[in-house]
Amino acid sequence: MNKYEAEFSNLVRSFRKKHMGKGPSKITTTFCKNWAICEMEGNLSPVEKFIASANDGKQMLRSARTEMVKDMYRKNHPVEMEEFLGCNFIDLFVDIDIDRDFGMSIFVFDENLAEKFSK
Repeated sequence: MNKYEAEFSNLVRSFRKKHMGKGPSKITTTFCKNWAICEMEGNLSPVEKFIASANDGKQMLRSARTEMVKDMYRKNHPVEMEEFLGCNFIDLFVDIDIDRDFGMSIFVFDENLAEKFSK
């Protein structure tokens, strides 16, 4: 992870903490083409872990988390990320493995980040 990817990870953590109350404990970002791929560990709160222990809790929590995160970025455009990268945010793809408390977010921008911020 180069310094730009590390700083992008910090921006993601800060954004999530601001809008969700808690950010992931660990984020690793990789720039690939026009994507910023973020692998995230330690996403779930104690209450979410409790919900996941119920019979239908895992699927309900996974569905709610993925849709709520996407909606959060729609409602709160990530201006700080755009300013840092100098390009426009286009889309976001999100998934989480509840059992492992491991999530992935793929941020799509309008420029090739890998070329722009190569080591």
